[in-house]
Amino acid sequence: MNQEERFKEMARRNDVARQLGLNVVVTKKAAELPNTEKMLYKIRSFNAFSKRDDPYGWHDLGKFIWHDQIVLWKIDYFDSELKHFVDPLSDECKRLVTVMLASEY
Repeated sequence: MNQEERFKEMARRNDVARQLGLNVVVTKKAAELPNTEKMLYKIRSFNAFSKRDDPYGWHDLGKFIWHDQIVLWKIDYFDSELKHFVDPLSDECKRLVTVMLASEY
């Protein structure tokens, strides 16, 4: 698999994980924002990727304004025990979506 194919597959897997809403962690400050369920829906349906925020096309980071706050979501790649980084295309990769305020990053 060449680099372009690898990046497209990473983006596809990241989109699936994000759209399913599995393995999502929301920081305390982000959880205190109004309408958390709608905010999480916005993340699941997010498609406003830009070269600035997603330069490699992996679809592993997004940001938007929610009730006057900048919200970020980020995907990290862990082993099955969520302890160590693994290759995003590994069969054992578990994606973790973290939702936070930009001020927490």
